[in-house]
Amino acid sequence: MFPIEPAAVNNGFSILLKSRNFMLLWIGQLISQLGDKIFFVLMIALLENYSPPAGFAAKPNDVLLMAFTIPAILFGSAGGVFVDRFPKKIIMVGSDFVRGLLVLSLPFLPKEFLILLLLVFAVSTITQFFAPAEHAALPLIVRKECLMAANALFSSTMMTAMIVGFAVGVPILNWSKNWIAADYGRELVVAFFYLASAFIMLPIRFKEPKKLLDNQASIHPWVDFKEGVRYLKKNILVLNAMLQIVTLYCVFAALIALTMRLAAEFGLKKEEFSFFLAAAGIGMVAGAALLGQFNNKLHHKPLPLAGFSVMALVLGVFTFTHNLPFALGLCILLGIGAAFIYVPMQTLIQQKTPHSMHGKVFGFQNHAVNIALSAPLAIAGPLTDAFGLRSVLVGMSLIVAGVGVWAWKNTRRVLKDVL
Repeated sequence: MFPIEPAAVNNGFSILLKSRNFMLLWIGQLISQLGDKIFFVLMIALLENYSPPAGFAAKPNDVLLMAFTIPAILFGSAGGVFVDRFPKKIIMVGSDFVRGLLVLSLPFLPKEFLILLLLVFAVSTITQFFAPAEHAALPLIVRKECLMAANALFSSTMMTAMIVGFAVGVPILNWSKNWIAADYGRELVVAFFYLASAFIMLPIRFKEPKKLLDNQASIHPWVDFKEGVRYLKKNILVLNAMLQIVTLYCVFAALIALTMRLAAEFGLKKEEFSFFLAAAGIGMVAGAALLGQFNNKLHHKPLPLAGFSVMALVLGVFTFTHNLPFALGLCILLGIGAAFIYVPMQTLIQQKTPHSMHGKVFGFQNHAVNIALSAPLAIAGPLTDAFGLRSVLVGMSLIVAGVGVWAWKNTRRVLKDVL
């Protein structure tokens, strides 16, 4: 049994595509996410012009990555506090606008490594406000029975942006450098993505809760954070859904580290590990499309259990194949399983959380996801060195299967108590 309110009619993608507000939000966030990925590629490319100071021991790439990830860990929950206090459109449009201006300012700033790190830190910090606002905005413009289809579209474009953004980042930046301007062409193109997203979302009309304006005067981040934690402790169904999403991100983060080693197993170059991630992304797009189109028939099915089971099966089988096409097919299947977890669980959180708590809950989720993406990257490599790639994949398979069964039983138990 799956605790999402059923659709009264067939609410596939067709209804959403007729909604002007939804289309503006969808296109805006897609362009913004593409900007995020190309911005990351740009910062890596600019390292050749921003040499670290003499005696700097750490690798510049590692320090730059830390500048990206530290704000996500420090401010992931803080962004949600402001989302509950201020209009979502102002936060999203303002975030894109400020990030665009920061990138535009880069050619005019001193070419110092510290300056580059500060700008990356600032852009990453502002992104922590955009993410929870985006999740909280969706229920304001989409009817409850259409949320599953809406989340399917958003998760599809999220994966598409990751695949396309990293794939086209270098060609776009090279083109802008050669055809626009060598000194500022690349920065201009990245800023264009952020500013275009801001202008696209400007006409959106949100139905903000009436109590929002009354809450703007008093902002107490720590108090609001504790209020969000108390809410999650009392609403086990929402907490359970969030834990499943966090587990999913942990698995994907570990796979990012492991696929670099898997590439060698299949005779690929180290940098060609992205083939596996791209295949998983294609699978997630396919799974999300299936859920979005047939959500009225699937809402009552144990989708997360099916998703975790499929992922566990793929991780277990992966260790015994050396055929590249078959391995890529397994990655596509893995992505489909991931969609069966993420889309319904994100929908459940949106449906079961009151509007007044959306920012706090999604801010907390954003914080947990950021940590989930960071920790496995640090431990997957050492575990593989200690126990071997096959043992780590089999262990991940058993853990994923266990989490799936636990989540399914816990959800059923909570529903019986509620009903």
